[in-house]
Amino acid sequence: MLRIAICDDERRARDMLRFSLEKILQEDKEEVVYEFSSGAVAVRWLKHHPGEIDLLFLDVEMEGISGIETARQIRIFDQKMYIVFITGFPDFVFDGYRVQALDYLLKPTDQGRLNELLQLVRNLVSKSFNEQFTFQNADGIYRLYLTDILYCYSDRRKVFVVTRNKTLSLYAKMEDVQNQLGAEFIRIHQRFLVNATAVEQINNKMVVVDGRELPLSRSLKAEASTKLAKVMLGEGIS
Repeated sequence: MLRIAICDDERRARDMLRFSLEKILQEDKEEVVYEFSSGAVAVRWLKHHPGEIDLLFLDVEMEGISGIETARQIRIFDQKMYIVFITGFPDFVFDGYRVQALDYLLKPTDQGRLNELLQLVRNLVSKSFNEQFTFQNADGIYRLYLTDILYCYSDRRKVFVVTRNKTLSLYAKMEDVQNQLGAEFIRIHQRFLVNATAVEQINNKMVVVDGRELPLSRSLKAEASTKLAKVMLGEGIS
């Protein structure tokens, strides 16, 4: 699933780009899910919905904050979303590289160029799929990179996924989440699962992740401590 957003302060420009995209999007797999009329609105929404957008088409010349400034603010909390600038002036392109823009399109958008760029993003997203955890809750679909997840914990019927910036929840069993996340996520307690690469300290009673003390159960202590110690010493998990 490729999720796309458009940010442009001109309604006509958003409509034209969406129409061009809809000609080439793969049905039931890709869609334009959000449109923003200003950079400020885009930054505010994206900050509270991590992982919900894969590709953002961002106009450079907007009222209020510019596209470049919008991208700069987005990069403070999201380094992985693909950003493509839309502009009538190619001279800005060097500024785009400073905010890790994937590419840029000149207005009016060429359909062939748009198709090439979309295929590039498809390939990039496909390659990174195994490095991500995708799930859905009442607020939408989220795709988090495994390296961004610090730990998970369960409470009643929910599993809470904790990153440095946010905590998200889903209805699931901890065992199922553990299987999806993979070998580097270690069960340290019936209710806690940690990213071994994020662990800062282990002792007899707890595991410290990002300054937070998590309980280490007696029944899992020996196995979990051995696996975590190997990762902390750079030996990896066998």
